[in-house]
This record gives sequence, structure tokens and C-alpha cells, in this order.
Amino acid sequence: MGSDLEASPPSMKSFALALLLSPLPLVAQQPQLALQTVATGLNQPVDLVHAGDSRLFIVLQPGQIVIYDGTRILPTPFLDIRSLVLCCGERGLLGLAFHPRYAQNGFFFVYYTDRNGNITVARYSVSSSSRDRADAASGSIFLSIEHPGFSNHNGGELTFGPDGYLYIGTGDGGSGGDPPDNAQHLDRLLGKILRIDVDTLPYRIPPSNPYAGFFGVRGEIWAFGLRNPWRFSFDRETGDLWIGDVGQGLWEEVDFQRASSIGGENYGWRLMEGNHCYTPPANCYSPTLTLPVMEYSHDEGCSITGGFRYRGARFPHMRGIYFFGDFCNGTIWGGTQPQPNGPWLRQTMLATGIKNGLSSFGEDVNGELYFVNLAGTVYQIIDNSPVPPRRRAVKK
Repeated sequence: MGSDLEASPPSMKSFALALLLSPLPLVAQQPQLALQTVATGLNQPVDLVHAGDSRLFIVLQPGQIVIYDGTRILPTPFLDIRSLVLCCGERGLLGLAFHPRYAQNGFFFVYYTDRNGNITVARYSVSSSSRDRADAASGSIFLSIEHPGFSNHNGGELTFGPDGYLYIGTGDGGSGGDPPDNAQHLDRLLGKILRIDVDTLPYRIPPSNPYAGFFGVRGEIWAFGLRNPWRFSFDRETGDLWIGDVGQGLWEEVDFQRASSIGGENYGWRLMEGNHCYTPPANCYSPTLTLPVMEYSHDEGCSITGGFRYRGARFPHMRGIYFFGDFCNGTIWGGTQPQPNGPWLRQTMLATGIKNGLSSFGEDVNGELYFVNLAGTVYQIIDNSPVPPRRRAVKK
């Protein structure tokens, strides 16, 4: 679409030219990334989260959650709901989030496609007899979204924000090009990020949601204009929200929402795909749209997997970099912002060589970074570059 730049407003032209002309982002020292195998032989892992302790909980797409205890995968699954889940392709058990007060209340939440293909979010409790087992009979479905006609674009992200609310990422309903224009309609929950209060069930809509109390729209909506937000995360230091939104046929994008946001952002789909017009007219840009902070074309990959801004302590050269990757070719990129309030730029951090399988990134309790391969392996991302020497205190 060679006319996109000419059809754009001046501010958009300047932004695009800055991206084209800027040098590669520089960090204090380029991390020398490597992969460390954590676990193998898993059945289609699609997510990895922690519960506020040293364990890693790994979501398996057919409908199980297993635990890595630091040395091995425990032989008995934490949860097994395969009888409830329609798998696979883009369907299955897709997301997991532990309540911020999980240590006190034992509640956790799962996101899956049910036997009819509908998006389903349910609450479960840990077993009273073992912290490594869930009470499979405790499931309580509190959100079901019809997903008729198509098997793709089911979303799947669940995470709690710094505000204690549950954020849910839904796909646009499937097919190609969002034929019903679900992502742009505020009376529908598809193609959105939802924000709800699940401290009690049935859930409540936070009064601070941008459309709470509006007639004819869904108050659960926090942001819209998303195609299939496959993984988003909150920066554990700043509270900013990072969103990897899967593109249609040409562009993949990273969207960004500051912690100070009051919600209501329109990320553009299906008017735009990345920074480019998707739906006529050619001049599709509007100041009401929130453009991505980074994008890449299908010359470099085919399906984004959103990640995390690294805030761990073990690898100082990785700090502050937003890591994300491509499902199809396994490339891991890092996003940096060389100048305060300047554009975010990306560079290749690691070419893993993993084809059709970089399904999700994850953090442990300390903010160290992992990813899972759909073929069955969990990796930790490590940095082999020398650690800078610690400065010795000078006596006065």
C-alpha cells in the first residue's frame, strides 16, 4: 500500500519517517540471549504464569494445567478440564490468572472455548487438601461469549491489572477481515479488552470503566478495535499495558496503553492494520484511533506473540526491554525507547529457529522471562553477556 504515507496526516507522516530513518535502538550493552531448557514433553503448552510463589503453572491447550516445581513437572495435573474444552487449532484452554490475593482466597480463573465453541471464563478454587491440586468441582462460569461460525480469533488472555481488576482479551470472532465489524461495535464483547471486578460473583463492572452505565453499549469494555490480542501484559514497575495484536495479511502490531489511561482506546481494527489502512477509504486515519508503537510486516513473520517488559534482577542488560516474538518463525525482538517520549524501536534479539510454535511468554515471581513452544518445551530466556562489576563503596 504505497499510498498510505501520502494519505496520512502530517503527524502520522512524521512518525512514519522517524521509524524509517532512525538507527537501530541502542542499549547500554546488547544482551547475548540464549535459551535454557526448563521442561520438555508437554502437550501443547500455550501459557505460563506464577501464583506468587516459586512454582510455574503451564497451561496445556487440550485442557490441563500442570506445575513445574523448580525441578520437574509434577505427575498429577493441577487442573484437568479436558471434558469441558473444545480443542484445538486456535481453540482450547487458552489462559490462566491467579487472584491477587490467591494466597488468602485460593481463587484462580481460566479462559477456554467450550464444547460449543463459545468463549468461556470461569473461576476455580485450589483444593483444601493440597496446594498442588485444584478443586475441579469448584468451577463457576461467570462469562460466556458466543463465538458462532468460525473457529479462529478466540483471544485467550487473562491477567489482573495493578488496580486488582481482571482484564480479558477477546478476538474479533474469526474469519478474515472481521466481516461483522465486531471490533468496532461497542454493543459486542468480541475484539475487545474487558475489565471486570471478580472479587465477588456474579462479576461487577467497575464504575470507572469508560462505558459503565452507557445505554446500548457493554460496560465491560476497557478498549476496543483489536483483531486477536494474543497476549498482553502489565509492566510490573510502571503499570503500563503492552498488547500484541495479531494482524490480518500484512502487518503485526504492538499496542501500548499508559498506566494513567482512563480506558476507551480504539486500536483501529478493522479500519487499520498496524499503521496502514485496511478498510476503505484510503485515508482511514482518525485522531480517535490509537496507533501501534511498533509493527512488523509479513516479510519478517506472520503472527505476533505479545510478551513482557523485562523487570527481573538477574540479567541487568535486559532491563527495560519489551520482549515479544513471532509464532511462525520463532524470532524474538526487543523494543526500546532510546529517547524519553520518543518512538519505540525494535531489534532482533534472538533467532530461535522454532517454527510454528512460539505460543506464549511468561514471567516467574521474580520477573524472570520464559516462553513456551507449542511442540512441548518450556524455555527460560537468559543473557550470557558479562555482568557489570559492582562498584565498591569509597570510604570518606
